[in-house]
Amino acid sequence: MKNILLAVTGGIAAYKAIDLTSKLTQAGYQVRVMMTKHAQQFVTPLSFQAISRHPVYTDTFVEENPAEIQHIALGDWADAIIVAPATANTISKLAHGFADDMVTSTLLASTKPKFIAPAMNVHMYENPRTQQNMRILEEDGYHFIEPGEGFLACGYVAKGRMAEPMDIVLAVEQRIQTNDKQNVRHESSYFKGQRVLITAGPTVEVIDPVRYVSNRASGKMGYALAEALVDIGAEVTLISGPTSLASPEGVHFVSVQSAEEMFEAVKSYYQNMDIVFKTAAVSDYTPISPLAHKMKKQDGNVTVEFKRTVDILKYLGEQKTHQKLVGFAAETQNVAMYAQDKLQRKNADVIIANNVGDTSIGFSSEENEVTMYFKNGKAVSIPKSAKIEVARQILSALVGEWE
Repeated sequence: MKNILLAVTGGIAAYKAIDLTSKLTQAGYQVRVMMTKHAQQFVTPLSFQAISRHPVYTDTFVEENPAEIQHIALGDWADAIIVAPATANTISKLAHGFADDMVTSTLLASTKPKFIAPAMNVHMYENPRTQQNMRILEEDGYHFIEPGEGFLACGYVAKGRMAEPMDIVLAVEQRIQTNDKQNVRHESSYFKGQRVLITAGPTVEVIDPVRYVSNRASGKMGYALAEALVDIGAEVTLISGPTSLASPEGVHFVSVQSAEEMFEAVKSYYQNMDIVFKTAAVSDYTPISPLAHKMKKQDGNVTVEFKRTVDILKYLGEQKTHQKLVGFAAETQNVAMYAQDKLQRKNADVIIANNVGDTSIGFSSEENEVTMYFKNGKAVSIPKSAKIEVARQILSALVGEWE
């Protein structure tokens, strides 16, 4: 699923942006809408909120989440931004770098693909200054969706009508698909033939033949990475604790149960690997003396003594020679602080952190939202998406830093 940020500016065609929001949503996109003050003279934010099922952003200085700057976060969240309708005024401000409202501030701050669907009087559209402004934006990488000819609000029958919503959807989809193919080719050229080791899932630490200690890890993120890497030509070994997932096609699959078994399996493959993704949630402690028979119920409390398991990520960091080492940090608080500390202590190249306290992106969810912390101090945020899409974006970010 792709994230589309729709910017609605102050033209009569703003009413068509409601239909555009609906068609994008029906096509499977996550849509968020921002509006200029003038756009609100034609349509209300509530109309877009009802269709997109997200808040509508209208004011740069209204920050719903104090942990982020809204116009920066929105630009990062989006896979593409559409300005529809785009007035001559907004086109002019964008061409000359103005950032005096929510729309222009977000567009100026975002590096994502941007689409402009102009809508205005024919003379305004053909004015040399407007044409020059559009050329400036095209040179900056903006994609224009040509207006159509027909009856305009001013009474003219001429060019200037905003493109029909379905035509805008198709134009954006075509561009996104082209970019995706280019990205896949780019990633494939990097990962093809690379020997990649992935650990996934939980481990199980036996107390007796009936009872054990484990955790909530589902293995879905690790399996998604394995699938994404196989798709672009990597040679993948997946070492997995117990999960309900089927092994992705094309991987060399190794099944383990305990932290000790996972450690021994990782050690046996490590030296021959180029890249390691340690996504598994390995138990930190294991019973010192597992019982041979079922522990019987008795009065009072019972104590089971545990010992520390091997810190696999730390071991890999100490032993690495040529390998790239990517660790994961599942946290419930102080996510950035703990992830950056882990990056240094474990001698990893990247730590990918997520907040498992958020049940919508927790262990068993179908979606994830992560931040990647690199050794050079760079942080890359990947917005909430299906885990296979997050996996692909992780690979894309790695290529961007490692190539």
